[in-house]
Amino acid sequence: MQSPFSSTSSLRVSRRASHRVDAPRGGLAGAYAAVFATPPRLIGRRFSSSSLALAVSGAFLFSPFAALPAHAAGDADLAAIRAQIAEMKSAYEQRISALESRLQEAERSASRAEQRAGDAESGAAQATAVAQQAAQRPESAAAFNPEISLILSGNYSNLSQNPANRRLQGFLPSNGEKMPETRSFNLGESELAVSANVDHLFRGNFRLSLAQDNSVSVEEASVQTLGMGGGANLKFGRFLSGVGYLNEQHAHEWDFSDASLPYQAFFGNALGMDGVQARWLAPTPMFLEIGAEAARAQSFPTTDSTRSKNGMMSGALFAHIGDELGTDNNWRAGLSYFQSKPQDRRYDDPLVGNDALHNSFSGDSKTWIADVVWKWAPNGNASQQNLKVQGEYFRRSEDGTLAYDTGNVSNAAASGGYRNTQSGFYAQTVWQFMPRWRVGYRYDRLDSGSPVLGSSLAAANLPLLASFTPTRNTLMVDWSASEFSRIRLQVAEDKTRPDATDHQIWLQYVMSLGAHGAHKF
Repeated sequence: MQSPFSSTSSLRVSRRASHRVDAPRGGLAGAYAAVFATPPRLIGRRFSSSSLALAVSGAFLFSPFAALPAHAAGDADLAAIRAQIAEMKSAYEQRISALESRLQEAERSASRAEQRAGDAESGAAQATAVAQQAAQRPESAAAFNPEISLILSGNYSNLSQNPANRRLQGFLPSNGEKMPETRSFNLGESELAVSANVDHLFRGNFRLSLAQDNSVSVEEASVQTLGMGGGANLKFGRFLSGVGYLNEQHAHEWDFSDASLPYQAFFGNALGMDGVQARWLAPTPMFLEIGAEAARAQSFPTTDSTRSKNGMMSGALFAHIGDELGTDNNWRAGLSYFQSKPQDRRYDDPLVGNDALHNSFSGDSKTWIADVVWKWAPNGNASQQNLKVQGEYFRRSEDGTLAYDTGNVSNAAASGGYRNTQSGFYAQTVWQFMPRWRVGYRYDRLDSGSPVLGSSLAAANLPLLASFTPTRNTLMVDWSASEFSRIRLQVAEDKTRPDATDHQIWLQYVMSLGAHGAHKF
């Protein structure tokens, strides 16, 4: 059976259709009949698709002429119609050609864009590789560009009591209780700091401290790792211990002109280490940090700098946790532990008044510290207003042997057991009530405990260890023209000795020159 669209059947349809057309073969009606009676396959052979579309459009456009009688259409009319059809055909062909050209140009543009994207991706990969190679290459001496800062500090002090006679009654001297300032004008502690990346794995820090007595000391000289991965970080060299909250902050970062009483009594203002510190920042939604230190401690309550021993002499553990409360509040809390074994930790008792009499302690010293800090700033913007409340609690237990050597004094040297548990805390708040202006209050308190002395020791020979609770109240107001300068007025009521109250006034300036890293939380 043949398909209805075969060439034979199409010819039959064409013949039958031609017999049904009454108009002359050369007329418009004949043209209609020829177009619509021709099968699709013959149409495809005779015309292109564009020609067929033009013919059909022309037929419908001029269909009213088909209804006219055959004799009404003259040769001129037919010629005009053919001309119009030809014109329409040409216009359609031009439009189709223009559309095809636009399509080809769009395809070429897309191809060029893909090529450019590929080139850019390849270039970025090459730039990254070059940067990594450059970071791994040691820099030349000419390329050394460290961060250098200089802290200039000084004050004017007005003290009602002689600062040379100040002490913390009930506590073994740490030298932190000695006031570095004398009356009148003083040059405070100035610091020179240099820091820079060694390469892509290490960063170095160096800090030199100049005291008002012209003594120079190396406060920090440490190397810190970069990008160890897994939240781990190492620091080795000389550094300030990570215990507590204020211990890692330098003097120019304090909110008050001097250290709080617990830091003076238990660490001699700050605990310094020569050793290794390891920190781990946990991958948790809230801040969680754990650290450990193995070191030779450089300050009270140890004497590691004078001991001869291999291995760890002092050790510390600390953990800090913190989080945000909305957009206005954030907090941090911590717990720290420090342990050492001081040997022949010498001190002089200022109440005896005998330069030939030297006391010393040997034994175990263990200190616990709990700290908490809360900060508030409206919408998290601390530049206009902010409030900070912080406090730390210290508890130290010491157990060992206490001795005094009278030298050429008539009575013989004596030694015996010594055991005591002492504590202290401070609480402070600082409020920036408007840009550049802050006001603050701090309360310090110590508890000397009740020492247990061996039978061979007489309390009368150790008057400094008589029990007492030193306290102090401090007010301050400061103004900062920028983040690099600060002028502070501070007044304090110092009751650290039972026989006198020291009313103190400081007018202090702190100026920072050069590049200085951001302060800790």
